[in-house]
Amino acid sequence: MTTSGVDSRRTVGGSRALAWLLVITGAAGLLASWVITIDKFKLLEDPNFTPGCSLNPVVACGSIMKSDQASAFGFPNPMLGLVSYGIVICVGMSLLAGARFAPWYWLTFNAGTLFGVGFCTWLQYQSLYSINALCLWCCLAWVATIFMFWYVTAHNVRQGLLPAPGWLKGFLEEFTWVLPVLHVGVIGMLVLTRWWDFWTS
Repeated sequence: MTTSGVDSRRTVGGSRALAWLLVITGAAGLLASWVITIDKFKLLEDPNFTPGCSLNPVVACGSIMKSDQASAFGFPNPMLGLVSYGIVICVGMSLLAGARFAPWYWLTFNAGTLFGVGFCTWLQYQSLYSINALCLWCCLAWVATIFMFWYVTAHNVRQGLLPAPGWLKGFLEEFTWVLPVLHVGVIGMLVLTRWWDFWTS
């Protein structure tokens, strides 16, 4: 046993529901990253290129792609998504095949999804209050990341890999879906109120 009370020799699997959620959300994020990457290359070739998802002054993917925030680590953000969401799909497919992972693997995976949702939160703030535009493909990646984070976290809590009181474990057994839905709902309300005059005009 480790000092945290988790047996390092133990292996933990995942339900088929969790596996499929990872495959689906990973595929959604990968699709979004792929499309944005292709459009980014086209934009680099032709500065006057207008991405297909640039629909109006608010839903303007081109404005997002041209911003400094779109290359937060010195390269286009979606290139990070191509790798990260690919890993998520691999984990989901492995679970479908019956794979079981050590606690450190689950916790590392959880840390990765935490980084992802944190990075998405920063991008959401930048999009709404600095760049003043939305990218629909980015929104798809945000939703996918939020769902995978909460479901992986709930899985680790239920399996005892993350310490939590009994009532929280019980809640996550039945109502895991509440957390990502509430999270996405808050973002939706922020988007709605940020451009209220535009949406209602």
